[in-house]
Amino acid sequence: MTGVVVAIPQPRAGELAAELALEGIDVVAILSPTAVIEVPPGAEAIIVPATRAVLSAELISACDRAGVRILALGGADSRLLGRLGLSEALRPEAAGWEIAAALASETDTVPRPQSVLPHRVIAVWGPHGAPGRSTLAIQLAVELSRRERRTALVDTDTVAPALALLLGLSDDAPGVAAACRRAERGALDSAELTRLATTVATGGGDIEVLPGINRPSRWPELSSTRLRATLGACREWSEETVVDVAAAFDADEEVTYDLAGPRRHAATTASLNEADLIIAVASADPLGISRFVREHAELRRLTAPTPVVVVVNQVRPGPLGIDARGQVRRTLERFAGITDVVFLPFDQRAADAALLHARPMTDVAPRSPFLAAVRRLASTLFPADAASATADSSRGSSPVVRRLRSALGARGV
Repeated sequence: MTGVVVAIPQPRAGELAAELALEGIDVVAILSPTAVIEVPPGAEAIIVPATRAVLSAELISACDRAGVRILALGGADSRLLGRLGLSEALRPEAAGWEIAAALASETDTVPRPQSVLPHRVIAVWGPHGAPGRSTLAIQLAVELSRRERRTALVDTDTVAPALALLLGLSDDAPGVAAACRRAERGALDSAELTRLATTVATGGGDIEVLPGINRPSRWPELSSTRLRATLGACREWSEETVVDVAAAFDADEEVTYDLAGPRRHAATTASLNEADLIIAVASADPLGISRFVREHAELRRLTAPTPVVVVVNQVRPGPLGIDARGQVRRTLERFAGITDVVFLPFDQRAADAALLHARPMTDVAPRSPFLAAVRRLASTLFPADAASATADSSRGSSPVVRRLRSALGARGV
């Protein structure tokens, strides 16, 4: 039996309640539309007048959180329903059987988009010189989580791990080193990863973080075999696993080092080889671009045919003159054959705020142009037919916002 709240003026409210009872519908409560409407427990739908005074943002938000359907009876402001993404209003004098039929029809709520993508491991790499790998990895994880994908953030940097410091986490947490030890024994599964990870609540949703080693001297704990097994378990555990890696490769060290022994930068090579997608980050200055061009060829040799998305970070006119993007494009095309480049603007104020509060930039500077660019980057990582949870909105994944934007989009606004 459907539980309904009737919130329309008397005496029609009492009459409608009686008619609905004859149709087998349980009237949970009869409320006045002029008062503050609170949805009682057990309600599955609420009947209200289609007026601006009643259909407030607070009411719609409360109904969305409780999973309560809103059924409006037409009025002078019935066009408001279209802007809010609600179904067309019924007649003001609709009988009980008409409302019962509407309640039995298809719901007007927006279903959660079904995942059409496999679970992925995304490695964020860049050459020496602090191009912003860790900052980009954090913000990319937040944006993937905003799209209702369960997201994990893993720090496999064996030279200068930074995720714990940037997120205000304890560097004594077990993190990825403990996960690698369990993976070597075959004892790492989704439940164990959940226990080892630290959940960080962000403006885009919760992300699971496996912090890195707290001292660079612990690099032997992240061996290639251990890390491959760990990332394989992460792929099963999380829909999106974003891995922050170091800059250096191990390729040339095979000439002089014992292949059976541990290698200093094996964690970077293992992470890149295990990744389904690589985000290659360059700093938008002459030194950063030069380093990127030299290392990019080696990256492709080690990881081909894994897709690589080239991102130029910290774009600003200072070190490259007025046409910074044009100069970067021409340089990368001429010396590396790269024609598809994503640019991220430099936002010093937002970066400083994130460092000061040890929080993702999303939480301290939600209107940063850097975040808008990362959001566009995240949207390119999904197929064109994959549903976006936020329609690329900077206002988050609120159901009200999604329905409002969907209605406006349908009207061509």
